[in-house]
Amino acid sequence: MGGAWLVRRRGWGAACSSARWARRGWVIHRSGGRWLRGRGTGGEGWGVWDAVVDLVVGGGCVGCGKAGVGVCRGCRGELAGARGFWVRERPLGVAPVVAGVVYGDPVRGVVVAHKERGRYGLARVLGGVLAGAVRRVLGERAGVWVVPVPSRAATVRRRGHDPLRRVARAAVRELRRQGVAARVAPALRVTRRVQDQAELSAAARMANLDGAFAVRSRWAETLTDQPIVVVDDVMTTGSTLSEACRALESRGIPVLGCAVVAATRLRLSSGS
Repeated sequence: MGGAWLVRRRGWGAACSSARWARRGWVIHRSGGRWLRGRGTGGEGWGVWDAVVDLVVGGGCVGCGKAGVGVCRGCRGELAGARGFWVRERPLGVAPVVAGVVYGDPVRGVVVAHKERGRYGLARVLGGVLAGAVRRVLGERAGVWVVPVPSRAATVRRRGHDPLRRVARAAVRELRRQGVAARVAPALRVTRRVQDQAELSAAARMANLDGAFAVRSRWAETLTDQPIVVVDDVMTTGSTLSEACRALESRGIPVLGCAVVAATRLRLSSGS
């Protein structure tokens, strides 16, 4: 079945294990009562996949809703032109944070479509924004290890992919095109069960994630004395970045800074 693109009705999809297919490098996405299946690599070549999704569920810009496919030229241009900003408020212990854009339209729609609706080609758009934020953290430095915050295994299985790792890989490809020696380091893992953060207060989020991340042993030596930037898609309270920084620094791995695709308006910096 190679690289074929298949569209099947619910009965076919319900008979398959999404975790099983994910292990084989396939992803399964259900939308509008149909199951879609495709194979790809890290965001590259997913334009065809996105076109199939648009054909089945109806085309429209995921950022503004304008008729079309994927992301319209206006939304793409707005995101590509993002300058980034230093986040004003962050929890104690979090390294300095740069956000690519303010969380709102059009980036909100792009993040949700990529993360929850299987629009894998959007990783390149988000990766470009994240790359700009990483560059601002780096300053004049010519190299970086990009460390994504980890996702729960159950969440990855449900979605059929790891959205942040996919975006991080896209960001690294963009950084390399700009001459930065960038590499992804999936160095963090979730060590215990945590609650979904969506409905928790800031204090509850911090308590929920306290001690929940750890450094994978094989990465500890590799990352020592290296420029490290922790990355995430959206910064709301900073609790996830806080726990990621804590886990790395507890193993003697200082964090140069953090970069996120977007941050909420409460986190805006008035000075930059």
